[in-house]
Amino acid sequence: MIFSGFFKSDLVNYPGYVASTVFTCGCNFRCPYCHNPEFVIKGSDETYFGETYTEEEILQHLQKRKGFLDALVVSGGEPTLHADLAPFLRKVKALGLKIKLDTNGSRPEVLASLINEKLVDYVAMDLKAPLEKYHKVGFDNPELIEESIKLLKTSKIGHEFRTTCPKGFFEEGDFKKMAELVGTSAWFLQTFNPAKTLDPAYNNVSSYSKTELSDIISSLGLKNADVR
Repeated sequence: MIFSGFFKSDLVNYPGYVASTVFTCGCNFRCPYCHNPEFVIKGSDETYFGETYTEEEILQHLQKRKGFLDALVVSGGEPTLHADLAPFLRKVKALGLKIKLDTNGSRPEVLASLINEKLVDYVAMDLKAPLEKYHKVGFDNPELIEESIKLLKTSKIGHEFRTTCPKGFFEEGDFKKMAELVGTSAWFLQTFNPAKTLDPAYNNVSSYSKTELSDIISSLGLKNADVR
């Protein structure tokens, strides 16, 4: 595999564990507020933009630091788009590391395969909007999102859902609809960082504040939701 980004030491993306984090290139969504545009954009010829890291470089680092590291976080872009994801994860598992996968949930068949083979220990799935509004992030198959949500909710694997919250993107009632999708699973409402976005227009869009997001959670009576 080729990776677009690499954090050698990460204490944030897998709470409770010392991890390394890799970012895959390319995504099948076009969220206008995406804060990793360099990892999302990919040419039609599979061209990678910016600095890249090979699978061998990542595995060598993990081998060298496995006495210090607990886990690897695989983020993106969208990791499940890559056919060589599972073979790579098998090599990571052979080092005795836990694996957290960040995904947009668009490929439930891949997600199910990884879970069944026990190649992931934790999954963080982005919930972008209510299902009927997924066209706003450039994805026209919301039934696949629903399938991934159901898969995670009925699996025994640790998981969470998370939603980035720029103002103007959501309408009244959207948070309630998303809460119904999430059910009793952990759900994190995340503030939006407008510093660098896929659509430059979102560089000037503000975020819901942590207080506003906490108020939304309280108004819906959610016990499984929190703010990041």
